[in-house]
Amino acid sequence: MKIILFVLILLSLSSYTFGQHTIKGKVTDTAATYKMSNATVTILQQKDSSLVGFTRADTSGSFHINPVPSGQFMLMVSYPGYADYIEEFRIDSATQQKDFGLINLILKATLLEGVVIQGKAAAIKINGDTTEYNPASYSIQPNSKVEDLLKQLPGIQVDKDGKITAQGKTVSKVLVDGEEFFGDDPTLVTKNIRGDMVSKVQLYDKTSDRAAFTGIDDGEKAKTINIQLKEDKKNGYFGKISAGQGTDKFYQHQGMFNAFKGKKKISAYLTTGNTGQTGLGWSDSEKYSGSGIETTDDGAVMMVFTGGDDELGGFDGRYGGQGIPRSYSGGLHYEHKWNKDKESINSNYKIGNMDIEGVQNSLSQNNLPDGMISSSSDQNFRKHLFQQRGDAKYSISIDSVTTLKVSINGSLKHSSTEDQFLSQSNRADNSLLNSSSRSLNNKGKGHNISADAFFSKKLPKKGRTYTIRISGQVKNDDATGFLHAKNEFFNTSGTLDSSQLTDQYKVNDIQDNRFSTELSYTEPLTKEISLSVSYGLNLLHGTSDRKSFNQSAMGQYDLLDETFSNNFDLQQLSNRGGLSFNYKKDKSVINIGNDLSQVSFRQKDLYRNSNFNRNFINWSPRADYRYMISKQQSLQFRYSGRTSQPGIDQIQPVRNNNDPLNITLGNTELKPSFSNNFSLSYNSFKILSEQYIWMQGSYNFNSNAFSSNVITDATGKTTYQTVNLQGHTPSSYYFSTSMDRKVKVIGSNVGMELNINGNTSYNMVNNAMNTSKSASYGGNLNFRKSKENRYDFYMRGGPNYNTNSASLQTATNNNGWGASGDATLNIYLPGKLELSTTANYEFRGKTQTFDETFERLLLNASISKKFLKTENLKLSFSGQDLLNQNVGFDRTANNNMINQNSYTTIKRFFLLSLSWDFNKMGIDTTKK
Repeated sequence: MKIILFVLILLSLSSYTFGQHTIKGKVTDTAATYKMSNATVTILQQKDSSLVGFTRADTSGSFHINPVPSGQFMLMVSYPGYADYIEEFRIDSATQQKDFGLINLILKATLLEGVVIQGKAAAIKINGDTTEYNPASYSIQPNSKVEDLLKQLPGIQVDKDGKITAQGKTVSKVLVDGEEFFGDDPTLVTKNIRGDMVSKVQLYDKTSDRAAFTGIDDGEKAKTINIQLKEDKKNGYFGKISAGQGTDKFYQHQGMFNAFKGKKKISAYLTTGNTGQTGLGWSDSEKYSGSGIETTDDGAVMMVFTGGDDELGGFDGRYGGQGIPRSYSGGLHYEHKWNKDKESINSNYKIGNMDIEGVQNSLSQNNLPDGMISSSSDQNFRKHLFQQRGDAKYSISIDSVTTLKVSINGSLKHSSTEDQFLSQSNRADNSLLNSSSRSLNNKGKGHNISADAFFSKKLPKKGRTYTIRISGQVKNDDATGFLHAKNEFFNTSGTLDSSQLTDQYKVNDIQDNRFSTELSYTEPLTKEISLSVSYGLNLLHGTSDRKSFNQSAMGQYDLLDETFSNNFDLQQLSNRGGLSFNYKKDKSVINIGNDLSQVSFRQKDLYRNSNFNRNFINWSPRADYRYMISKQQSLQFRYSGRTSQPGIDQIQPVRNNNDPLNITLGNTELKPSFSNNFSLSYNSFKILSEQYIWMQGSYNFNSNAFSSNVITDATGKTTYQTVNLQGHTPSSYYFSTSMDRKVKVIGSNVGMELNINGNTSYNMVNNAMNTSKSASYGGNLNFRKSKENRYDFYMRGGPNYNTNSASLQTATNNNGWGASGDATLNIYLPGKLELSTTANYEFRGKTQTFDETFERLLLNASISKKFLKTENLKLSFSGQDLLNQNVGFDRTANNNMINQNSYTTIKRFFLLSLSWDFNKMGIDTTKK
């Protein structure tokens, strides 16, 4: 502290040579009765926030700073428990003395009651690993939503579909007052909660219940945004009703009602439409998908629902822009805290239906040691899903040190898919290699019930705790379907050489039952160091009965095809132990830990009376170091490692002939692989200049990694088998940085972003090693400017360059330039008129592989008229995709395969809609 004061004194004295001006004033509270003795008074340069002078008020609250040079400055006055006072001022050569007179500070508690001061609140605060935004520093229009607020916040992007990306990572949870709202579906918060109800927006990595309770990191992280509501916005009701009808039979209707009363929240919504804006968007898609078997994060093998559209009943209900959707969804939400916040409940029910029809066209290039194969495919698809889900969470603080949380979830689903494929492949000389006609028709249903109980207790010694978690799950998925396929193979002269027909009826019955427990204990070893130990037991029993039937002479599908039928019975026992150390002192926090799990796996193939047994041990080390450079700056380093066991589909795959030209083989000799991840991040915010900087980089590499051994024969048939890489180490890297700053000369925020990522992978192709390298370089500039009740404008865009090469075909690559950008402009005219337009631009240049340029500009516009004194009744006429350029398109590269897809999607239409935002918040609930 003495060193800091010495430096401040030196800095103050160093300004003496620049002038002899004096700054003075007196600090009091709003009633001018309390003298703010020892209040901190600081003079800062406006241009860079550098320190000019510093002092403390005397016993009467008076202060003076002398000398102060000429120039433009900021006066900042701070006092514990009171809001900071900041005022800009200028001193020229003619000014001898600047007297601020009485400076009245206001209690922070008073501010919560709605009192407004003329000061400047910090737009961003950094508290540990939490970045906190102050909505008061941004433009919030009447009746605008949280999504409109998020689009203005530095480091956060919201795309045209409502997907949120923050600090380079997808936001998986958006909470309201720290609680889930309709589960954890982000769009139900961002598109319905009003922006003017928000007191602050918090961005952080949400940890597990155990880590949050003990304070010791266990490696579980989820990028999360918490919307904290203003206290006076927690009583009353609000909502929205809108109806829109458009050209080409497009429509969109929505209704939502919210009633808040202190700690109690009741909400309901209903949406229906075919514009792509009312999709289900449920974040827990894994609960509603297809069927299969895979490996968990800790290496244990489990039955799961994979959800591939080629699997029976595999549609998960999401709309990703492919095809034309029709959907409806609805839900109810109830949460309440009572008994002095000792007890709480959070419950949800959701129901939805989604139908999608569309066409997709695909081009691909398969690089081989002796040439390449080019393929094209046309697909017509229809997808349907009806699903329901309910969940409830109950929490009770039994006493001041003991809590219990109990949750239960249940879901039901019915789905169907219809797919028609026409494809052909050509050799490098453009001669026809094979052709295929394939159809899949599937129907599925399933249910899933799970329950979880989490008990935590703090023991008398500070820092000594223990937690117990018990959970169970019952899952079932049934599906039936038909597969019809005709494949023809041609010789080098183009003459038909052979053909293959498949006509089968398929029945799937998948069941998965599991039970798990976990016990953890923390012990403070010293004032700075804590120890955490944990143990978990997991039991699993699952069955996977998949039958394929050929047609008999009587026309019935009653001949079992054992080659493509399976009946697996799986039993698994795993024991997991963990050990973690936590060090916390001053500005540093260090977490070091490791988890070990021993797994006994027993699988029996009931059709072939064969057994597959496997015992293995996994370990997952981790380390985390966080250093708070200052209250507005932090630096964090993370390392995590993980053993990965091969999945059952890699060792002994389910025999599947849904695509006879692509077959997967098993490999019982597979060994585990180990992955390493290193990451470093830094963020900083300067309050007075409103400069925000965020950087993150990571590097990953795998030892003994899994890779594919691909064999493509002369007819174009391809078989895939997983192998361990020997002598080669796949790796990837990532770097991203963003900066945002208020430029006072133009009164706008200007920012920039830079993203670099790449990876190197290996796979065997026809017994030859193929090395694939890809990289992406991109950057953009962003600009925000607004003027209250006049306009607000946002623009973001920049170029990118992508590289992709395969060692098997060094003469060709998939390198190419691209660009992307988006912009939003709202103009507020007299007469409560509003003009709005959004633009989204994307460009993909030609490559050696694909001699085609892709470019589209999606332009949407609307004109609206607001009615009533509160401007909450709005009539709008909008046009979507005015230039009629919304053509679905994407390019991907994977090992020796390069793909380009184009698909039907929603194109130009016009919509006339009427919406009513009603709001009666701030009701005094103490009055009867």
